[in-house]
Order: sequence, then C-alpha cells, then structure tokens
Amino acid sequence: MDGILCVDKPQEMTSFSCCALLRRLTGEKKVGHAGTLDPMATGVLPLMFGKATRAIPLLPTHDKRYHATLQFGKRSDTLDIWGNVTETGHALPTVEAIEAALPAFRGEILQVPPMMSALKKDGVRLYDLARQGIEIKREARPITIYSLEMVAYDADNGLLQLRCDCSAGTYIRTLCDDLGNLLGCGAVMTALRREAAAGYALSACLTPDECRKAAEDGSLSGKILPVDTAFTVYPAVTVTAAQAVRFRNGGELSVDRVSGLPQDAETVRIYDPEQTFLGLGRADAEAVRVLRIFV
Repeated sequence: MDGILCVDKPQEMTSFSCCALLRRLTGEKKVGHAGTLDPMATGVLPLMFGKATRAIPLLPTHDKRYHATLQFGKRSDTLDIWGNVTETGHALPTVEAIEAALPAFRGEILQVPPMMSALKKDGVRLYDLARQGIEIKREARPITIYSLEMVAYDADNGLLQLRCDCSAGTYIRTLCDDLGNLLGCGAVMTALRREAAAGYALSACLTPDECRKAAEDGSLSGKILPVDTAFTVYPAVTVTAAQAVRFRNGGELSVDRVSGLPQDAETVRIYDPEQTFLGLGRADAEAVRVLRIFV
C-alpha cells in the first residue's frame, strides 16, 4: 500500500500511536507522518504509507496553519494549561492592546524553543529533561509567521483565539507565552488545532474512528490518496514509454527530447504514457535528472 492518508488526530493521542493504529488497520509495515503533533493538540496529521514515506523529506511545503486558544493572566512551566499553572495577578489586556502587540510576531522572527519539545541536547529530548526538572539554555531560531490574526477575544475571561500560518519549527505555545510576556500579564495555551499541514487541510482528513470503520467495511484502501497529491505545486510532464523505462532505471532525460517541459521548471512530476506517477525529476539546461523514484 503506497500513498497518503490524512488523519484528524484527537487529543491525548500521540502522532506515533496514530501511525501504529493505521499500521494495524492497513497491514502496511512502513508508515510515517509529516510533522509531529503534540498529544494534547488536534488536527491534520498526514500519514505516509509504503513508498510514500520517501516523500516526507521532499514535501514542497512544511508550513502549517493553527487555530490556537490562550488565556491571559496565567503562566505555566510547560507554557500551556497542562503544566503547573500559576496566576500572575496582572490586569487582562484590552482588544486594542492585543492588536497593537500582534505585529511584533509577524514575519521573520527569532523564537526560543520550549523545554517541552522533541528537540535534542546531547542525544536527549528536551521534554525528557524538562520532566526531570532540568532546564537548559536554548538558542533562538529563525521562524516565519506568515499571518497572525485574532479570531475572537473574551475580554472578561482573558481568552484569546488566534489563527496562525507559520513555517516549520514554530512553537505555538511559545508564541502564546511571548505574547503574554509582551503584554505584561502572562499567557498559557489552552487549546491547539492544526488546520493544515504539508498542503493538506482538515477537509481531507478522517478521524481514527472513521479509519476503523472503513477498515471494517473494506473501504479504507480506497481512501488512500496517491503520493503525487503531495507535489501538485510542481508541473507535470508525460514522457514516452522508452523515456519512462530510462527514468525508472535512474537514467537522465535530455531536455531536448522531453515534450511539454516548462522552460523555467526546476522540479517536475514525471508520468508515463498511462499516467502512472513515476517520481520527481530535477531539470536544468541539459537534462531532467532523477530526484526520487516512487514506483
């Protein structure tokens, strides 16, 4: 089984356990995911099966979209509501103050990763150190916040909903904490839902229960998306039968003999005459060379 299935991950389920569940339901031993989602977060988790796991490092976008809820007036050792939470006692911000603070977090910024993250220090996950009460210095890393908008604000309770489009490596709990610090009152993340990842949206997702039901009635395999759906941003090129054989065997194709190759294309999807997706090619002035084979 080769392809992609997007799961709407529920709370209290790890990304690893999602992979394990679909491994059992499909019988496919090789299952990977595109972007870890925290156990308490929900939303889009693309799972790759079989040869589609080769697509993970080549995905054209690792950007994400999140819908986050945070509460002002609190701080937490984990930066979210599931840690040790304390009240700050500071006044809650106004809508005007929040709107004035948000621009500081848009665009290319530096962010310090939280201790509750899967990053490693000397081979040890930061969250394992954090659970031992150990905190180490972390270097700020560049990230990009493409958009950050207020969705709703309950001024009486200090509950703010945000929608954020961001690059890979962005930690929303840190964003919430930083916003609270800038406003002087503190903030903790109380809910997080990933609405898009790797080019897939919630509308393409199945819940774990829907996956189980589809497995029971034999329809699950029909819900697996073809691997080339991950690469639709790249132009498609159909080659001849002889060129298809050459490409599948790792051979380069002369650009002069590839019909329909866009002049300015760099990465292209290669299909045989029957429209079977063969893989990705990297084009230059002389040839289309194999980037990755998927058949």
